[in-house]
Amino acid sequence: MCEDHDPKTTCISRRQALTGGVAAATAMAAVGMASGASAAEDPYADPAQPALPPSNMKLDLQRTALVVTDPQIDFLSPKGVTWGVVGKSVEHHNTVQNIENLFIAAKQADLTVAVSPHYYYPTDHGWRFEGALEKLMHKIGMFDRKGALSTDGFENSGADFMPEYKKFIDDGKTIVTSPHKLYGNESNDLVLQLRKQRIDQVILSGMSANLCTESHMRELLEQGFEVAVVKDATAAAMLPEGDGYLAALTNFRYMANAVWSTEEAIKHMGGRA
Repeated sequence: MCEDHDPKTTCISRRQALTGGVAAATAMAAVGMASGASAAEDPYADPAQPALPPSNMKLDLQRTALVVTDPQIDFLSPKGVTWGVVGKSVEHHNTVQNIENLFIAAKQADLTVAVSPHYYYPTDHGWRFEGALEKLMHKIGMFDRKGALSTDGFENSGADFMPEYKKFIDDGKTIVTSPHKLYGNESNDLVLQLRKQRIDQVILSGMSANLCTESHMRELLEQGFEVAVVKDATAAAMLPEGDGYLAALTNFRYMANAVWSTEEAIKHMGGRA
C-alpha cells in the first residue's frame, strides 16, 4: 500500500523523486550507461542481426503530424518532481534538445504539430482506486493544476510546458489536446484532432517512453495510423523495478511502423539534422 496516512509506507516521496532516492544511479550503472561504453555494451544499441523485417515507412508530409507527449517541466527539467529517476535517461538521450529539434524541423516543413499533455485536477485526487504509478504521481503532485477552468499557478509549474518549447506550442497553429489522464490518448481528443486534419501518419516523441509515449503509440496503431517513434526524443524512469526505456524500446521495435533517431526523423521531414 502507498497511503499518505501510513507512517510505515515505503513508497517514493516527493523529496526522494527529486533527489533520486530510489537508487537511480545504481540502476543506470547496471545497464551500462557509463560514458565510454562500447556499442557492444550499450543495451540500447540496435541488434547486429535483427530478426524482424526492416521498416519501409515513407512520409507523405501532407498527411503527417508530429505528436509530442508530455513535454512538461515535471518530466524534462531538473526542477520537475521526477528528475531524480528520469534525469539520467533524459541527459543520456539528449531528449530535451532532440524534442526541440523535432519541433523546429516540423515547423519548417509546415507539418501538423500536436501536443498531448498530462494534467491532474483536484477531483482526480479523489479516485477510489489507482495503479502503482498513479499513486506515485498523485503523491508527489505531478502535473497538478488548480482546476480544469483555471490557469492560476500554472505558469512555470511542473505541469507547464518546457520554456524552450513554448515558442512552438504557443504559435497559434500547434494543436494542444485535452489532457490524457493515465497513459494513452483514449481519454483525450488527439485522434479526433488528427482525423480532422486528414492525418494518418504520426512521428511520435515525448515522455515518458514506456508509459505515455508507448501507450499513445499503441492506441494510434489500433486507430489505423502509421507511427514512427523517435527513440532518442524520449526517455524513462530507471527504478529497481526495471529500466523503463529499455522496456519501451523493445516494444517500439516490435510494433511501430518505424523506429528512427532524431536525425533520421528530420531527414524524413525533408530537413537537415
